[in-house]
Amino acid sequence: MELDPLILSRIQFAFVVSFHAIFPVFTIGLASYIAVLEGLAFKTRNPVWTKLSTFWTKVFAVVFGMGVVSGIVMSFQFGTNWSAFSQASANFLGPILSYEVITAFFLEAAFLGVLLFGRDKVPAGVHLFAAIMVATGTFISSFWILAANSWMQTPAGVEFREGVFHVVSWSEAIFNPSFPYRFMHMALASFLTGGFVVAGVSAWYLLRGREVEANRKALSMCLWLLLFIAPAQAVVGDFHGLNTLEHQPAKVAAMEGNWETSRNVPLLLFAIPDQENQTNHFEIGVPSLASLILTHEWDGEVPGLNEVAVEEQPPVAIVFWSFRIMVGIGVLMILFALAGLVLRAGGRLYKTRWYLQGMRFMSIAPFFAVLTGWFVTEVGRAPWLVYGMMTQAESVTPSLTGGMALFTLIGYIVVYALVFSAGVYYLMRVLYVGLEDTDDEEHASDRPARPLSAAHVPFEIESGSHGVHQAKPANEGGH
Repeated sequence: MELDPLILSRIQFAFVVSFHAIFPVFTIGLASYIAVLEGLAFKTRNPVWTKLSTFWTKVFAVVFGMGVVSGIVMSFQFGTNWSAFSQASANFLGPILSYEVITAFFLEAAFLGVLLFGRDKVPAGVHLFAAIMVATGTFISSFWILAANSWMQTPAGVEFREGVFHVVSWSEAIFNPSFPYRFMHMALASFLTGGFVVAGVSAWYLLRGREVEANRKALSMCLWLLLFIAPAQAVVGDFHGLNTLEHQPAKVAAMEGNWETSRNVPLLLFAIPDQENQTNHFEIGVPSLASLILTHEWDGEVPGLNEVAVEEQPPVAIVFWSFRIMVGIGVLMILFALAGLVLRAGGRLYKTRWYLQGMRFMSIAPFFAVLTGWFVTEVGRAPWLVYGMMTQAESVTPSLTGGMALFTLIGYIVVYALVFSAGVYYLMRVLYVGLEDTDDEEHASDRPARPLSAAHVPFEIESGSHGVHQAKPANEGGH
């Protein structure tokens, strides 16, 4: 069987990007949360805020390191697997990626050391400033990366001459038509991810009766944030969808599973897209709702995939189902945020075991939402790499063979599996130690290490039906 280097290169890049994307989206939100904690600690001198900041800074450091390691490979892939694209887009992407390193990565790297090791070595104001700079650096980094990726989605400010993109307007290229919506969408996704992870871990500690005061504060803060951010994400997502409808109608048609351009298009809750026959099987939908959402009119016209040549259609099934998983998780986030408000009003927020257990599971939900959202974005653009201007087939390295692509793909999977396993294991150890006092941490090495079990993992369900007030601390028996 002949190996297709294009397919293997696409799989490889999808694997690397998917692995990498879950780390920045978490660290961006977590860095802002740490900056807020540092600000509260600086203003109130309450040791609870310092304790929370110290703990979550450790988590940030581990995840940040994993993100850096996984992200380095991405730049190499442009040269190894997509050299034709690299050469064609160098006039734009070269400076953009350089700006990201100079303005963001150096800023994060410089102040992260102060944040991690300078708490007792620099004035409190300097330590707070370091936290703010790290948080700022994460947003600057996302600005440049999303500017580059958005340009590939909705290219602007360039001319394509003799196989090379020439920039004619830097402002139009950077602030291309989809950039504002995609940047805001990703920023809110980062806050949602950080908020649900912190809330989920805090709920896990409350179930085990550990550091109750600090974790109640952390859970409460995050739920207030999520109460506003989760619905806001739905609104921004609507604007983003309208922008996509204008500039990438084929992607929207794939998201909706709509084959024929028509009016009164139903919102499909379930269907099995059949791309070969250009139809769906077993459709279940809400009449006219897709037209209402996409055009804000009940009888609005929604484009169909029949407007696009078959060879230019994206893989519909992947886009269709990824979109529904992303939206479903988003709805679940809103419901959990609203449920938290109801329980808070009734004074049962910290005692309702099913809700705390649910928040543990929700701590990993944002990562699935981010991944499926990226699948919609990237797979929905196929077969274009630069939408409407350069295809994936035109972008792959001409001399790349299927065997070479398969070899590197297997290598990346093995190495990333090792990195991810080691990182997650150490992260679980950090979570297991928790928000213990400094004196306890200094003597932690003198205690015999205990193996991790399901009870030590925040997103695994615990057995038993005791109330929260009856849960045992982690340093007691009963695991």
